[in-house]
Amino acid sequence: MTDSSSAETASRYPVSDSVRRVMQGNRGRDTKPEMAVRRELHRRGLRYRVASKVLPDARRTVDIAFPKKKIAVLIDGCFWHGCAEHYRPSHKNAAFWEAKVRETMRRDKDTAERLAGAGWTVVRFWEHESAESVADQVEALVRSASA
Repeated sequence: MTDSSSAETASRYPVSDSVRRVMQGNRGRDTKPEMAVRRELHRRGLRYRVASKVLPDARRTVDIAFPKKKIAVLIDGCFWHGCAEHYRPSHKNAAFWEAKVRETMRRDKDTAERLAGAGWTVVRFWEHESAESVADQVEALVRSASA
């Protein structure tokens, strides 16, 4: 990385290098909660697409998609998506993190609205929900949906 791109990154993301490395290590897909739900759905005989880009006009993906039934499953992390039950604001650089989580929540709402507008059923779950409980709800929805 050149000095200019390093300076540009620092100005866009005012966090320390160690925090930046931790953030870069966070997975955007194939998280432990997603993998647990996917394993459970697969065990139940359901087949799906992973990290599917279902909106052609947006650079967004859904964690688990059932394209024929137009069902989008999203599994949100408690910190990044602002879980009312588990989100705890950061004490360091609080304004930055508050804005970042608020923007993620705005984008989540926009994504759900766009998907619904395109005829998709959108279901969201939190990372703290059990894979079995999530799979129960998704399975019931998929099996009851008309193709």
